[in-house]
Amino acid sequence: MPLAPHDLAGAIPVTLTINGRDHPLMLDPRTTLLDALREQLGLTGTKKGCDHGQCGACTLHLEGERVLACLTLAAQAEGRGITTIEGLAPEDGTLHAVQAAFLAEDAFQCGYCTPGQIMSAVACIREGHAGSDAEIREYMAGNLCRCGAYPNIVAAVRRAGLDAAVRRAGLDAAVRRAAQEVQA
Repeated sequence: MPLAPHDLAGAIPVTLTINGRDHPLMLDPRTTLLDALREQLGLTGTKKGCDHGQCGACTLHLEGERVLACLTLAAQAEGRGITTIEGLAPEDGTLHAVQAAFLAEDAFQCGYCTPGQIMSAVACIREGHAGSDAEIREYMAGNLCRCGAYPNIVAAVRRAGLDAAVRRAGLDAAVRRAAQEVQA
């Protein structure tokens, strides 16, 4: 909900770049990134769980790094690229590989934690921490699931991580072949 005129006293201008689009806002300087997304911009995919940085439901990417939106002031994110669950998949509607893996592995029950789990899983894979189930559990530990879908979440991260490794290996092989052709 936008600030009422009487609430504008002390508000600061903040432009957030979310999923590649700029959003100019007038915000109370104490507004968290989570509240700006949900209440000011209507981007409700990022969930408010504990509001204390303990559950991971509000995980998003800030300049490619996973952060907890409930612990980040919106003003701190100004001028930095923010990716939310709404911006993860391409605009053509195709699912991101991690989203597809979550569906394939039935890695959700109620679904409330799923956006944060997916955003953490994308970062976990990108950071190179999907080499084993133990490593996945370690690097996904900040995201809680009250329904207990952990085995399926680990399976989904493993699947997406393997798919990413296969794609990288295929790309690496294609680059090597192209380089060899150029040298010949």
